[in-house]
Amino acid sequence: MVNKKYLLLAGLCSVLAVQPALAQESESANASWSGRDMTYRGENYDVLDSSYYPKHRLPQYRKYVNHQTPFPPKPSNQWEVGVNVGFFNIFGDVPSNSPFTATKFTNAIGYGLTVRKSLGYVLSARFQFLHGVGSGLEYRYAQATNPVYNQPNFYGGGRVYHNYRTTYNEFSLQLVAATNNIRFHKGKNSFSLYALIGGGIATYNPKLNLLNSANGNATYAAEYATINATHGRVSYKDRKKVQKAIKDVLDDSYETDAYKDSHAGGSGNLVPILTAGVGFQFRLGKTVTLQFEDKISLPFRDGLDGVILQPNNRSLTPDKDLVNYASIGLNFNIGNRSKTVAPLWWVNPLDHAYNELSNPRHMQLPEPTISDSDGDGIADMFDKCPGTPAGVAVDSKGCPLDTDGDGVPDYKDKQLITPTECQPVDADGVGKCPCPDGCGTASAAACSNIGAGSLIFSGNSSKISSAMQAQLANLAAQLSANPTCKAVIIGSGNASKVQQQRSWDRVNAVIEYMSEKHGIDRNRFIFQYGAAGDANTVMYRAANAGEEGPANVAPPFPNLRRN
Repeated sequence: MVNKKYLLLAGLCSVLAVQPALAQESESANASWSGRDMTYRGENYDVLDSSYYPKHRLPQYRKYVNHQTPFPPKPSNQWEVGVNVGFFNIFGDVPSNSPFTATKFTNAIGYGLTVRKSLGYVLSARFQFLHGVGSGLEYRYAQATNPVYNQPNFYGGGRVYHNYRTTYNEFSLQLVAATNNIRFHKGKNSFSLYALIGGGIATYNPKLNLLNSANGNATYAAEYATINATHGRVSYKDRKKVQKAIKDVLDDSYETDAYKDSHAGGSGNLVPILTAGVGFQFRLGKTVTLQFEDKISLPFRDGLDGVILQPNNRSLTPDKDLVNYASIGLNFNIGNRSKTVAPLWWVNPLDHAYNELSNPRHMQLPEPTISDSDGDGIADMFDKCPGTPAGVAVDSKGCPLDTDGDGVPDYKDKQLITPTECQPVDADGVGKCPCPDGCGTASAAACSNIGAGSLIFSGNSSKISSAMQAQLANLAAQLSANPTCKAVIIGSGNASKVQQQRSWDRVNAVIEYMSEKHGIDRNRFIFQYGAAGDANTVMYRAANAGEEGPANVAPPFPNLRRN
């Protein structure tokens, strides 16, 4: 049966073997990967790039970009192909050899091939082929008459030391669960811890070294008798000297077939197995990883070590042998990196969510609204004169215009321009001097008091936003109060034909809005476009005395129009 001491020893050896690797990973993660996160495209794929999604997931992609679902589809990801080599041991009735205690180094070595594909961000499926050779040597003698083999005549009646060499082949399919790729405080992961469980089939062929080819294929009876006389029954701490004495006489031929366990209908050669194991991987680069793994296989058979206690009475020997494979391997990601991401156990699914919260590219955010209670175009937080009546022209502080500075706002002033020497004025804005002809009406000089401003458009749009509407309402009120004045609408942008056409579109949109929404005659505007300056800006001002210009201008490049 399986010796617990050897299981403990195997576990301890695995821990000791990975200690240097863990230290190296901790250092290299801070040094080698620092500053390279944003260039690691295998993990930082663009969720809005449709080339990462297979055809059958494109309907979900379209729903996502059209804000019909909050969930992006799962991207196509790469396959992983790996090769590995390691220590191969059989835990049974005979103590197993390590590569350093076996008669040959290759008598305790295995190698394998794996192909792995992600099923999601945690689970993946893996196929594994394993070929291994295990051997063992007993340091405690047994009586040859004990029916542990089907060839007891090889031993005569003396004491023997059991030995074996078994060739083992395994084909298995495993479910692998990665445990640490979903990170809440880090976007990248260069270390993956995983566990696996699976099943498959295996073949095994145990051989025994019973005949000494140097002595005419006679048994080792004389040699064993000498060893027994010299050492006798020894304790575990003295095992090495006995095993060395035995190895000195063995010829490594392993010429005899061992008894195979065909219990429960099995053939003894092809048997079902269950597998389980743990491992971890380190990223060495964008497509290469280093892997350490320990896997145990249960073939549901005794005799993998060539020894079956009481083969004629199965009820007395319920124990089964185990296969252990502790390996190191290299894995390679296979796939077009412009259309597939890294295997999903390396991708943090929260990476997109956190980046979208930090720097939104897909979220629908409402347009910022700034309250303007009196609708004069000046936000409440900057308005020094809240509650201005609707349609009253205001200055940059939100206070009604007072052209002559007599303290009476223009919309109440019956003497719009009162000379300074005629002030102070009464409640109607009339000064103490006799009123000259035309002083009580708006003159051409009043046009210079129509507020100037700028409208900021976004992107390629010519749409009049809510913020612009408030500004244009104020301009409309000023033009309505000064019916003899004109306004100049100036669009910026002249670096290219596209900018010139866009400038024309925006000036035209402003004039049409003023004409249709506020009823200002289009002929009261002077149309200018293609000026130097910020290509997203349209400015307006009062026309100077005698300034004229067209109210309609043909579009310069109508085929380049953007609405």
